[in-house]
Amino acid sequence: MEFSGQVPRRRLGERGPLVPVFGLGSWNTWDRMETDDAVALIRYAVDRGVNLFDVAHYNFGPHAENAVTDIIFGKAVVEAGVAREDYLLCGKLWLWEYPKSSFAEQIETSLSRIGTDRADSVVVGDFFGELDIRAVVTDVAELVRAGRFETWGVNNWSADDLWLARDFAVAEGMEPPSFAQLKYSLARRSVPDGEPYGRLFTEGGLGLQASDVFEGGILAGKLNPQRKIGADPGGIRDRIRESFPEVQRVAESFGATPAQLAIAFTLTHPAAANVLFGASSRQQLDDNLGALDLLERHGDELRSAVEGLWIDRDVVSPDASWGTDAPAKA
Repeated sequence: MEFSGQVPRRRLGERGPLVPVFGLGSWNTWDRMETDDAVALIRYAVDRGVNLFDVAHYNFGPHAENAVTDIIFGKAVVEAGVAREDYLLCGKLWLWEYPKSSFAEQIETSLSRIGTDRADSVVVGDFFGELDIRAVVTDVAELVRAGRFETWGVNNWSADDLWLARDFAVAEGMEPPSFAQLKYSLARRSVPDGEPYGRLFTEGGLGLQASDVFEGGILAGKLNPQRKIGADPGGIRDRIRESFPEVQRVAESFGATPAQLAIAFTLTHPAAANVLFGASSRQQLDDNLGALDLLERHGDELRSAVEGLWIDRDVVSPDASWGTDAPAKA
């Protein structure tokens, strides 16, 4: 399937900005491309309306690997002739070493590596263990007031902790989180589709930003990825790999590719504002854009068609953070 024209936009939660339904992620993306290819891809993506880039400084906790993907992106976007006002930047604030590593220090380092003085939004992420949530909200709000970014979201937070953050921010007149960046795919649905986060989407006004939709490429047909990929809550990755023939069968029944099926499914979620993925070529991006044609033609049929591919059901608790391999409640 093919899609022509500009990529549509949705609002990223009730308080968030309008964003393209596709965003390009940075982890292990720009540093595995030739510079000229990265420049061409960025220029083409922006021209098609895919102008949200999720770019972070990966040098904290398990990501302490001195990656330079953010530096490469910053140089490539300039060479592509894309002005700062013509793209949306979503950054990250890491909790691994917080508060020793302050958010103010983190955002200064991250933005300077990219070559800009502001982001549009940030994701406060990787929340494991104890955390002073009120202090986090207060520190984030100070950066909003300082003009470093306008909106923020979270990843790897439980629904209860996110409610606390939202309610505290509203009560204190601070900027509350407007979205949750969650693993969401054909195989992993327990948290985004569960009741605890469901209330945040319907009653709390949060938007959903879907990530890890390809499971590191497995759901797109790259069954044994050689690069570093995301965590495996519930230990289900081998089962996901074994499910690929069914993914392929369902995709072919709609005249689509597995990648198009994986993306289109995530956009059927009522709260989904956009989906993040890493594309390393114009051809790959074009194929992914075809998910919009699949969504338009068969959106009402997709969820029932892939019901049997929900692998983390009864494995990951819907009220747990993504970092917790908690058994589902009876």
